[in-house]
Amino acid sequence: MKCRHCHTKLIHNFIDLGFAPPSNAYLTVEQLKQPELYFPLKVKVCDQCWLVQTEDYAQADELFNADYAYFSSTSSGWLTHAANYSKAIIKRLKLDRHSHVIEIASNDGYLLKNFVEADIPCLGIEPTASTASAAEQIGIPVLREFFSETLGKQFAEMEKQADLIIGNNVFAHVPDINDFTRGLKAALKIDGTITLEFPHLMQLIEQVQFDTIYHEHFSYLSLYTVSHIFAAAGLRIWDVEILPTHGGSLRVFGCHSDDKRANSEAVNDMLDIEMQNELQTLTPYQQFQKRADKVKNDLLTFLLEQKRRGKTVVAYGAAAKGNTLLNFAGVKPDLLPFVCDAATAKQGKYMPGSHIPILHPDSLSKFIPDYLLILPWNIATEIKQQNDKLSKLGTKFVTAVPQVAIYD
Repeated sequence: MKCRHCHTKLIHNFIDLGFAPPSNAYLTVEQLKQPELYFPLKVKVCDQCWLVQTEDYAQADELFNADYAYFSSTSSGWLTHAANYSKAIIKRLKLDRHSHVIEIASNDGYLLKNFVEADIPCLGIEPTASTASAAEQIGIPVLREFFSETLGKQFAEMEKQADLIIGNNVFAHVPDINDFTRGLKAALKIDGTITLEFPHLMQLIEQVQFDTIYHEHFSYLSLYTVSHIFAAAGLRIWDVEILPTHGGSLRVFGCHSDDKRANSEAVNDMLDIEMQNELQTLTPYQQFQKRADKVKNDLLTFLLEQKRRGKTVVAYGAAAKGNTLLNFAGVKPDLLPFVCDAATAKQGKYMPGSHIPILHPDSLSKFIPDYLLILPWNIATEIKQQNDKLSKLGTKFVTAVPQVAIYD
């Protein structure tokens, strides 16, 4: 296999998580009786451009299908994040009814609804029918396609280029990252702005966030690598912000390489921090497997100990990261009888691989567990607040990453 960006032969492993089904391929009762599709989940690192990437197995159309079950609006915290961004970027770029905004991977309209309310013309690009339909129902125009260079050029030919192109947690999801980036350039007005948000590789390594690795994430990104990918496409990153979302993310601001805007000091500062953390050396990548194995083993030890003691443990949040963790650890319903989730699209289904049933959160008030394992640790505070009644009844909250932690 060669690097998806610079085409260097990949010889260095980052982590091997074994075999797993796609993390959002939730199962119906009928599907439990059918064969389940598994792919190897192995990640490599390029020693030239330092792009961390999954091995080539799963195809995007096998991962993002019509029944895709992730709806961004499920999290109130994420809705607030999107609203705050929208308000800030409208003011910063002076967007108005004469502007044009494109969001790639617009999901259920969680973000673009803020632009609709501000009377700013916008378009969502979303290939999954389930989420696209939800966006259309709230008045957001959606183009049901995967974004590409071809599509970007079509916008240019139709003079539909954007003043602002938004991509939240999509840059890591594209198998051909060079084609996607060339598409960004083609679809961007001469003085336009691109903002992309993605989990920061530096935080993934530091916090042992191996559970954020799944087939839908083809790439794991640093500012250094994204800067190189942008430059190759004739784009430039002129500003960057550090975000708390998804365990630590970056928001980069891009423009055409010849744009008059100067780079902010934040760009060089972050590049320096990444260098200090040795992200352009093999050291942190070669140590990661051992650290992930410890997290897995500690979780299994905790679950087995509670079963031995006769204590009950159930989970909250049927998130993709939870599926990676549970499948890597080999956890089944005997150790974790069910998972609760607020997303109606997931309720009544089963977790891929582990086949753990997904129930409505109301089940927790009927079955008061001794421990509630929070799988989407990035919104643990939100989940603990939502389940404060359980805490008063004696339930303790647990997170497994970066290490097993128990909270009252």
